[in-house]
Amino acid sequence: MKITRRRPTRTAGLLAALAITAATLLSGLPAQADEPTGAGGAPTTQGVEEPKVDLVLDVSGSMSATDIEGKSRMSVAQRSISDVIDALPPEAEFGIRTLGATYPASDKANGCKDTKVLFPVGRTNKVEAKTAVATLRPTGWTPIGLALRGAAQDLGSGQATRRVVLITDGEDDCAPPDPCDVARELAAQGIHLVVDTLGLAHDDKIRQQLLCIANATGGTYTDVHTQQQLTDRVKQLVDRSDKTYRQTPAQVAGSDSCANAPVLTPGVYSDREKFSEHRVYRVPVKPGQELRAAVSVTPDRAVARDYGVLLQATDRTGQELVRGTDAGSGRTDVASTGVRWSDPGPAASPSPGTAADRQVCLVVSNSFAPQAGVQADPGLPLELTVDVAAASPTPDGPAMGLGRGWILLLVLAGAGLLTGLLAGWVARWRIAVWREN
Repeated sequence: MKITRRRPTRTAGLLAALAITAATLLSGLPAQADEPTGAGGAPTTQGVEEPKVDLVLDVSGSMSATDIEGKSRMSVAQRSISDVIDALPPEAEFGIRTLGATYPASDKANGCKDTKVLFPVGRTNKVEAKTAVATLRPTGWTPIGLALRGAAQDLGSGQATRRVVLITDGEDDCAPPDPCDVARELAAQGIHLVVDTLGLAHDDKIRQQLLCIANATGGTYTDVHTQQQLTDRVKQLVDRSDKTYRQTPAQVAGSDSCANAPVLTPGVYSDREKFSEHRVYRVPVKPGQELRAAVSVTPDRAVARDYGVLLQATDRTGQELVRGTDAGSGRTDVASTGVRWSDPGPAASPSPGTAADRQVCLVVSNSFAPQAGVQADPGLPLELTVDVAAASPTPDGPAMGLGRGWILLLVLAGAGLLTGLLAGWVARWRIAVWREN
């Protein structure tokens, strides 16, 4: 029997032709375009102020205590601040103010006025800022109230939110002014100043004072136990300032029902929601438009385990259109979720009325609960982002959305069928040739 050699050239040529055919078919598919941004009146960043952060550091005598992983509170703070400065974005305007850094404990008269600018708020020379922090030594008293007033002056006024990050291990031992009263005073001025507090000591009285300061300005409180926790938290707060300065959230008060809820246009809004409360807002959405909404709720005080945040979009009758949820079982920086919903138009809408009557109700709910001894008022900080844009392509479009998937599936199925037929023909041809020889 004569054995005939295989002919790979012809087979390879057939497969190459098949590949070219499939590629030609696939090239006819419409390309997937990137989703446009900035639709629906989304804010731009042109002409806005840069983010500003003023870090207020306690340099009082008690910062010499060595109870954080065997290191002094002062050295832990210095190391963390150095790491934060290294990670600062180039556009950030960052400053450092001290309290209790100059006059010793024996001079209370001057020690209770002791708050100074260590590094002015502005574009940061990282070497100079880190050197200035490294030279600090625990010294005097703790005039937190005066330091907060000084930080507000450091940051100035404007439309963008300014952030003060207070790192301390004690309560104000120089009042008046009481730091809680100062925080309320700054909040009442409407200068968009947020104070976040970080406590290095774990005393209930100190904790309550720092919570009071944070709550009055819409900030957060963190009970610090390790150096890494301090570093990570300050970086988070600086990053948050960088991300949110572009548009200052407008103050809004949600209601308990859709009928009397405030009407929101595209933008960013802030509110406060009590533990386990529901807050309702309304957004007009016309046929052919898509609602995009996201909410973040910040547990700015010690909360119980097992919590959740729910964002629902409903019609005026209370029928749910779409929902988004987020849940957890431990301490977290923020709980966030979002929804997207398109108005299908008058023909598909279950609710009567014209396009001008279409309003979607956004319902924000939370299942947070305070730990024992934690104040329930004021409510938790809530930030709501709303946008209304042109609706995304619908799934039943002939050449878009999932339609592209069906076309691709048909092309692949056809290519598979063609490949099978050609492979069968080649196999039969080879068998025939083998038999002939």
